[in-house]
Amino acid sequence: MRDGKAVVAEVPAPGVRRGAALVRTAASLVSAGTERMVVEFAEKSLLGKARSRPDLVRQVLDKARREGVLPTLQAAFTRLDQAMALGYSSAGTIIEVGEGLQGFRVGDRVACAGGGYAAHAEVAVVPQNLLARLPDNVDFESAAFTTLGAIALHGFRLARPQVGERVAVIGLGLLGQLAAGIARAAGCAVFGVDLSPARVELAQKMGASAALRAEAEAAAGAFTRGQGFDAVLVCADAHSNDPIELAGLLARDRGCVVAVGAVGLNIPRKVYYEKELTFLVSRSYGPGRYDPAYEERGQDYPAGYVRWTEGRNLEAFVELLAEGRLDVTPLISHRFPIEEGARAYELITGKTSEPFLGVLLTYPQAGAAAPARRVDLPVAPKAAPPAGEPVVGVLGAGNYASAVFLPAVQKAGGAVLAGVASGTGLSARHAAQKFGFRFATSDEREILANPEINVVAVLTRHNQHARQTLQALRAGKHVYCEKPLALCEEELGEIEAALRDETLPLLTVGFNRRFAPLALALKAALGRRAEPLAAHYRVNAGFLPLTHWTHDPAVGGGRIIGEGCHFVDFLTFLVGEPPCRVEAQALPDMGRYRQDNALVTLTFPDGSLGTLAYLANGDKAAPKERVEVFCGGTVAVLDDFRRLEVTSGGRRRVSSSPLGQDKGHQAAWANFLACVRKGGPPPIPYDQLIAVTRATFEAVEKLKA
Repeated sequence: MRDGKAVVAEVPAPGVRRGAALVRTAASLVSAGTERMVVEFAEKSLLGKARSRPDLVRQVLDKARREGVLPTLQAAFTRLDQAMALGYSSAGTIIEVGEGLQGFRVGDRVACAGGGYAAHAEVAVVPQNLLARLPDNVDFESAAFTTLGAIALHGFRLARPQVGERVAVIGLGLLGQLAAGIARAAGCAVFGVDLSPARVELAQKMGASAALRAEAEAAAGAFTRGQGFDAVLVCADAHSNDPIELAGLLARDRGCVVAVGAVGLNIPRKVYYEKELTFLVSRSYGPGRYDPAYEERGQDYPAGYVRWTEGRNLEAFVELLAEGRLDVTPLISHRFPIEEGARAYELITGKTSEPFLGVLLTYPQAGAAAPARRVDLPVAPKAAPPAGEPVVGVLGAGNYASAVFLPAVQKAGGAVLAGVASGTGLSARHAAQKFGFRFATSDEREILANPEINVVAVLTRHNQHARQTLQALRAGKHVYCEKPLALCEEELGEIEAALRDETLPLLTVGFNRRFAPLALALKAALGRRAEPLAAHYRVNAGFLPLTHWTHDPAVGGGRIIGEGCHFVDFLTFLVGEPPCRVEAQALPDMGRYRQDNALVTLTFPDGSLGTLAYLANGDKAAPKERVEVFCGGTVAVLDDFRRLEVTSGGRRRVSSSPLGQDKGHQAAWANFLACVRKGGPPPIPYDQLIAVTRATFEAVEKLKA
């Protein structure tokens, strides 16, 4: 995303997961609309990106005000530097099925859908509801059009046309040609409009009436005998508002206009008002799109309530192909083997000045080797590390790993960087190459069972933490587990029991804030206190949509367990011992939140009190964190780990972080490595790790009461 360069890379093949199939791809379709738009955005200069996405510029400016310019620039460039897998429409053969997958088996020929799933890759992991079985008479190249066909089909359905009605299609690119073909197959009279004579001619050859834009109004009047069109599907890809204006002119009185393509949406009031037109925007390929429960977890919608879901639209398009009512082969203009895939992007972005329509990527099938789940990287050869030297393997390569943790590991030094594992393999390859690891893999066993690796960083989604931590400890490896340590009492109890074995390697949790320079200064300012303290921690956490994985109790654990543990730990750090009592209350969710506007009160054995105000209903432009501590004639205020003000004895002392916010990520990792080398006690006492995690469980239970 930094420079828009399209590359073909060898990355670890993904492993199959529950409710999904591993598919060997035979053909995939390049989306000349969506993918070109992504590539052209990536090719823009920083100024060009800023001009085209002012919303992102505002986010960056807000972050800079909160956290400082340097951390913000680092985060922005890290995000731009990440590789992005392109493609979302493919077809191939299932070579492995995951547990719980229903209705599919190894050897099935399938059409595949979904960004991040049906990518341009030799193998792909595709969830249940994004698969459609192929009859024997549907070839892979035709089936590769299925996702785009489902997009056209959903737009057509939104207009609710009847047999014999007249349908206009504005824009006769790939999406428009498919929409025209679907409308003809449904028994409608179809009329197409485009700026290109070649595309108008192609539509006519495929059975539709069509005209150039300049002749469209007159030709449409003759086609409809002056009555106008019952439905107008706008499939153009244009920044101008002309397609929407033309649609209003072509539609009949009280007709329907559906925007399927990416076009200007300034609706001219006069014509739309006078005709009382219905205007709809089509959202991708049907109900279920953007719903994680449907797409990722395979929860289907009952056909009696949602007849045409995303998955059923895929199946319906395949049926049109199988029955011969739709032929997409005339739409194929180019084929490239995957090894030459970058040429497809030179084509669709206009660098070759060559006309195109349907651009396919093809993949080797006969004698194809089993997909490799590990890729070794060309790093400078190093001597074998001395005995006891930390050799690090990383599980998880998501945004936190790439933007925060791995840069801290790289800066801290002092360790041999062995390998990175991630579920997709792509992010593992990118992170391993960027930060100097020796290999990338999509198989966690390459990390957990590797005899050379003696330190494991667990940076996966929250529901994997406890299992991977225990496996690594039992394999004789020290573990740095990013929070939270566990999601339930059962997991926590198993870890607690394991830690009673004093021969076990070291464990710590990424409670980095207690290692931040200003945090250490704050604790030092309290000195050897002789009385209890009162501390208030306010967190402007920001809103998360209910569909975010963090809210899922089984995956993220919810925000109090998933992130609130950071702040419970910080209060524990200030007091010096775990809380003995927890109380919690929350604002009403109002259908918008999920117990993430909460006040948590912690009572400590020495009588100290800590209150945590975790709030999702604020403005993210405001600073995220503020800590106020009152104790023994001292008042300390820590603002967002950028400024510390201590008032005591009538004097005020101010400390700041000159280079921007420092939440202690690098210091936490360096401290852990020092403990690994020395073989000393863990950097955070185990009783505090366990008690902090348990306190978040208790808080959630109190919120339910």
